[in-house]
Amino acid sequence: MDFYIVIPCHNEASFIKKTLESLVTQTLPAKKIVVVNDQSTDASGEIITAFAKAYTYIELLDITSSDEHLPGSKVIQAFHKGYVTLDDNYDIVCKFDADLIFPSNYLETIAESFEKNPKIGMAGGFCYIEKNGEWVLENLTNKDHIRGALKAYRKECFQEIDGLKAAMGWDTIDELLAKYHGWEIITVDSLQVKHLKPTGNTYNKAAQFKQGEAFYRMRYGFLLTSFASAKLANRKGNYSLLKDYLHGYFRAKRSNTKFLVSEKEGEFIRKLRWDGIKSKLSL
Repeated sequence: MDFYIVIPCHNEASFIKKTLESLVTQTLPAKKIVVVNDQSTDASGEIITAFAKAYTYIELLDITSSDEHLPGSKVIQAFHKGYVTLDDNYDIVCKFDADLIFPSNYLETIAESFEKNPKIGMAGGFCYIEKNGEWVLENLTNKDHIRGALKAYRKECFQEIDGLKAAMGWDTIDELLAKYHGWEIITVDSLQVKHLKPTGNTYNKAAQFKQGEAFYRMRYGFLLTSFASAKLANRKGNYSLLKDYLHGYFRAKRSNTKFLVSEKEGEFIRKLRWDGIKSKLSL
């Protein structure tokens, strides 16, 4: 299977070399890798340029976007800039972060998963972070969710969900819409990816409100948003976030913020989410 990879990058000089080293040594090499350098002020550009000179399938794309670092919109806008430079001759398209070290069999194992089951639309491994000299699971989400840092999409699935939404929550919306269209999502336990930079450590205060806005834009409704917000605050060990998430939800509702999914898709999403909650409560 032919893999195209797009990597948004902003001031990742401390990590991007290791990421690219792990990708050029894959047992199944990617056909194309585009690294989108979003106005980095460190040595990221020089490092990427060196790889592009050494490997013909690696390209550097320099762009300029907003200086504000909000999760979702900035990174996906950068991804889109890279994606539109690609042709259509791929089987799998990946959105990877610039601070990861992939095991050498990552792409090969992902390809095997897609080949075994034509209903699989998205696949990925798991992020591990270093704590006290050991690499442990970065446990921020359920294990059936693919982290936004390492998403791989079958072309047909990617096209059917109309790509990625440039908004916080994009890496949940893509999976919900994939399921809406009948695709399966899988995670592969054996694929342990080293995540070199903790998630969310550069997000500003406004990002906390954006999470509640994301729930609104996914048409969760108030009650489901409350459940989801409480769960997320608990997972992050900061219950004050619950207030921020709900504030963001109501702020979006008051301003009639544009939804990211249709009414029919929203109905499917709410049912899917409530069914999941009910199944866990019945255990």
